[in-house]
Amino acid sequence: MSSNPVAETVASLMPTAKAELTELVAFKSVADFDQFPRTESEAAANWIVAALRTEGFEDVALLDTPDGTQSVYGFLPGPEGAKTVLLYAHYDVQPPLDEAGWVTPPFELTERDGRWFGRGTADCKGGFIMHLLALRALKANGGVPVHVKVIVEGSEEQGTGGLERYAEEHPELLAADTIVIGDAGNFRVGLPTVTSTLRGMTMMRVRIDTLAGNLHSGQFGGAAPDALGALIRVLDSLRAEDGSTTVDGLTDAPAWEGLQYDEEQFRKDAKVLDGVTLIGSGTVADRIWARPAVTVLGIDCPPVVGATPSVQSSARALISLRVPPGVDAAEATKLLEAHLEAHTPWGARVQTEQIGQGQPFSADTTSPAYAAMAEAMAVAYPGQEMQYAGQGGSIPLCNTLAALYPRAEILLIGLSEPEAQIHAVNESVSPQELERLSVAEALFLRTYAAS
Repeated sequence: MSSNPVAETVASLMPTAKAELTELVAFKSVADFDQFPRTESEAAANWIVAALRTEGFEDVALLDTPDGTQSVYGFLPGPEGAKTVLLYAHYDVQPPLDEAGWVTPPFELTERDGRWFGRGTADCKGGFIMHLLALRALKANGGVPVHVKVIVEGSEEQGTGGLERYAEEHPELLAADTIVIGDAGNFRVGLPTVTSTLRGMTMMRVRIDTLAGNLHSGQFGGAAPDALGALIRVLDSLRAEDGSTTVDGLTDAPAWEGLQYDEEQFRKDAKVLDGVTLIGSGTVADRIWARPAVTVLGIDCPPVVGATPSVQSSARALISLRVPPGVDAAEATKLLEAHLEAHTPWGARVQTEQIGQGQPFSADTTSPAYAAMAEAMAVAYPGQEMQYAGQGGSIPLCNTLAALYPRAEILLIGLSEPEAQIHAVNESVSPQELERLSVAEALFLRTYAAS
């Protein structure tokens, strides 16, 4: 990184950043209170409250959102007449999944092979630390030239929409000229990237019932309808032979025209086993950024260990459908529900329940904020030009903010590059990326303020 005062300040703050991220990662802030204590999320929220107050933020508040979680808000005043920038991150995290698969404990930040491992290091507790580093670097080098609002969400990973509904009920709270969402990531380490599109999502539970109770498979199997077998048939109907998503009435979006994703590199990033083919058709970028994608997230049925020779009377699954830009998520939800009902065999009873939804997002990359970010990233990443990529994941708040503040410019950056393995075991963050992106954000705020 070329020498400049902002970069030098950020470099000097990295030991503090590691210590703070270690503290923040230690909170088991999974916003599924059937699995993890609510007190863990509340403690993480209060840690962020204290951090903002230490940095001089005003009006710092815990916001009780309609889904029963808390978001943290703060305001840092800038010069009179300055623009206002909203910085977003979230402190809730995904469950650790199989803790035995972690090389080191998931809620203990551990340095290994030049990376910091732990749940939330990249997604997205590290994003909050990135915002702090950028602001501290500016304060040490002439001051923060814009008004800054910070919002740190408490339930982004659950998709339950608490902050979206809160923002709609308090539309003045998050109003800004530009919004920086710190929950995306570079296409790969060392390649500065803004995310210009996001797929939306809908999550749905489906339950199938066929019998009043389980039956002996020897006495009744062959004629008694098996609910688990029916569920398997329904789930299989969601994919074509090549693995492409097939929801009746849901069509593919146009092909992706931006940065392309080499297939062999994708296989390495996704750790696809030798001999296993990728699913779908078209380019990899088409498949992960511009087309719908269904995933079966879980099935309720007897485990193999302890299973009895029984015909199952009931079975349930949780399904995620990623929705590409250009497709309305509410309409996709209706199509998914209708598909599940239409493909349920044998007259079985089927119930569906939507539990989360977010609209897809497309940014205006011709705006002044994007020009300012490109200039900032060119300094933070010498010799590299800012790239535009899509992201297959969803950040439902983006469309809420775009609807509430149609004149605001929205940029998505962050720490979730492929090596980070977000949502998987052994999630990690590159401290070099944290450092460079903090520099880029600081320089962006300075450049944008002057534009």
